[in-house]
This record gives sequence, structure tokens and C-alpha cells, in this order.
Amino acid sequence: MAAEILTIPCLSDNYAFLMHDEASGETALIDAPEAAPIEAALSDRGWRLDHILLTHHHGDHIAGAEALRAAHGARIVGAAADARRLPRLDLAVSEGDTLTVAGQTGVVLDVSGHTIGHIAFHFPGAKAVFTGDSLMALGCGRLFEGKPARMWQSLSKIAALPNDTLVCSGHEYTQSNARFALSIEPANADLISRAAEIDAARAKGIATVPSVLAVEKATNPFLRARIAQVKSAIGMETASDTEVFAEIRRRKDVF
Repeated sequence: MAAEILTIPCLSDNYAFLMHDEASGETALIDAPEAAPIEAALSDRGWRLDHILLTHHHGDHIAGAEALRAAHGARIVGAAADARRLPRLDLAVSEGDTLTVAGQTGVVLDVSGHTIGHIAFHFPGAKAVFTGDSLMALGCGRLFEGKPARMWQSLSKIAALPNDTLVCSGHEYTQSNARFALSIEPANADLISRAAEIDAARAKGIATVPSVLAVEKATNPFLRARIAQVKSAIGMETASDTEVFAEIRRRKDVF
């Protein structure tokens, strides 16, 4: 049975996600920016909270975790490599580990780059990957700790997932990301169409997250560093994919 995935706006521009299994009644939370909106969503639906999965240590992804654990007895899952910067972990996981929550078996991906020890959770049965601040809708996280080669490797892991995978990322940055993407590929018809759809959605207060991986691969410049027309567009026809990614990331940092 497919899981129900609920997107919860938190703070000023964060998202948390609840994944619920109707058959067992089990619910998992992915990232915990703040407790109140998550508590409200659980209460509205009469769901219990069993698991809290954390992608990385930044405060806007973990600040509500301890309060939610105390209120619900949920276990906290996070990266073994980053355990010292996370709330106390009930389960520490690493690349390739599997876990079953809310009726779904998932695989842990090391997607370091934004931070070292950043992980993503891929649930093939739910056709979803929870990426935190690694791959975002039309963007990727700023490289606070990792080097471009590490981040490119991380994004390439996500890009290799099935095209119909939902990318459940951590922020509503899509409109500004679209403006930057158009500076790289102003003639990309898919991108032009997507940017217009994003503007219309945001004008109505509609979330642009999650997105679909196939759409990201067609429009997200950070996944397109290997594409010849992208290399040509930024005058790096003979550069490596990693070098092109690094230049795109540099341009975004000063955009």
C-alpha cells in the first residue's frame, strides 16, 4: 500500500514531511524545524508519531525534534557520521543502511556537501526521496562544508533514482531558484514553462515542493552540469562535469 505523504510548512520557508501508513497507523516525520505545526498536523488527522528522521544538523531541521520525542515517544533516526551535532539518536544510520517506517522500507544515501554527514532517505515503494538541503526544487544547498566534487557525487546519486520519484526537499526557494536557472539556460523551454507555473503557484500561496525528479533533471541547472548545452551556455565546453557544477554553484552564490 502506498504511503500518504503530507508536506508541512514550518518557520518562514522550511518544510517538514509526515509519511503515514493507514494499515498500521504508523507515522514518520522527516525533519523537525519546529514542533507546533507538526503537532497541529498530527492532531488534525488523529495520527500518532512513531519516528523522526533527520537529514542534517542545521537548527532549522532539528529544532523541534526533542519536544516531539518527549511528547510522543518517537525514536530519532539520523546519520552516525553527524551524531555529535544531532539530538540523541535512537538509531544511527549510514550509507546503504535500510530502515522500515510507516510501512515503507527505505535506503539511506550519504549526500554530503551542504554539510558533511548530510543524508537522504529514499523510499522506493512510496516513490519518494527526502533530500533535506541537498537537492532542492530547482536548486541545491549552499556548500557550507563539502567541496564541489563531493556535492556533485551526492546529487548524481539522487539523479540516478527513478524519474517518477518525488523529491521532498526542505525549503520553499523555488521561485528564486527559477530566476537563477533562467540565467544559465534562458532558452530551455521546459524551464521557461516551469518558471511560469511556479510564479502562478506562489501567487496563490501554493507550495512548489515536492517536485518530480524527471522535472528536476530537465530544468535544475545543478543536475545538468553534464549536459553539453549547459557547458556551452557558460563557456565551459571542455570542462569536467564537476568543474561545471562548481561554476554554476559559484554563480548562484553571488546571484
